[in-house]
Amino acid sequence: MGKRMLAEWERQRAVLLSFPHKNSDWSDDLNSALSVFVRIAQAIAYKEPVWIVSEDKQSIEQLFCSTANMSFIELPTNDTWTRDYGAITIEEDNETKLLDFTFDGWGGKFEASLDNSINKHLKQKGYFGTTPMESIDFVLEGGSIESDGAGTILTTSECLCNPNRNGGLSKSEVELKLAKYLGAKRFLWLDSGYLSGDDTDSHIDTLARFVNSETIAYVKCDDKNDEHYEALEAMEMQLREFRTVDNKPYNLVALPMTKPIFKDGSRLPATYANFLITNHALLYPTYDDPSDKIAGEIFKKLFPKLEIIPINCLRLIEQGGSLHCSTMQIGA
Repeated sequence: MGKRMLAEWERQRAVLLSFPHKNSDWSDDLNSALSVFVRIAQAIAYKEPVWIVSEDKQSIEQLFCSTANMSFIELPTNDTWTRDYGAITIEEDNETKLLDFTFDGWGGKFEASLDNSINKHLKQKGYFGTTPMESIDFVLEGGSIESDGAGTILTTSECLCNPNRNGGLSKSEVELKLAKYLGAKRFLWLDSGYLSGDDTDSHIDTLARFVNSETIAYVKCDDKNDEHYEALEAMEMQLREFRTVDNKPYNLVALPMTKPIFKDGSRLPATYANFLITNHALLYPTYDDPSDKIAGEIFKKLFPKLEIIPINCLRLIEQGGSLHCSTMQIGA
């Protein structure tokens, strides 16, 4: 009985993707952007259904040699970051339920009205089947919260308590909301964690991730001259203070930092923490970086039962997001 937000490693019905189009931020080189999304979709669809939202499904279908396990859905979108507007799966009284939170373009930074309506359209078109969906007048992005599947939520105060979200709530006020909607019982708040070029106000999915109920993988910076060093060092210290449900320290696994990546003189928020867990594989972003292989070896140890698939996300990070940001799993 009760309510809980599913963990990403639990059984999934499908993964949702929204492909870029000529009227999106990817218009400067649409084909190179599409190639990354094709690669992600192919890697997932090998053993799991993929729902692909696009503005012209016929042209997107033609990008694939095989469309097995793929559904193409024609809907208008603002952008491609389905992690932040895709429905969040919970379990309530042993039944699956979907929550459609409000998406406002990360605190009103970008136009998001089309993206905010995607879940309602998917429900109307029958993709969610008989699974009930509740629309909620509360701003919450999927990339801002991590669940262990057992009532613990890992998040950042910079995002959830930001004045640009819900008028700027206190931690206790946010906790009441997440307890009500997600059934959350425990909250692990990170107060430090900064990435240059991040439009999301420190989404947790670029900083620290649950691997299982006892393990957290996190971004670590060893270069004292790097602008991220102090904030990420403080984040690591706070992670060391966190305790599991059994009051034990978490198993903390450090992920390497990439070398600085720039576009138009601005640094981009590239990290390996933006990985995706699917039913059969762990997909992780790469950046043509010497640390790509190091990250891959770490993931092999963390996910020994899953196939480890690297996806080059240099093109994605140019728009401030990466692999996890561009996907949203629908729980089974």
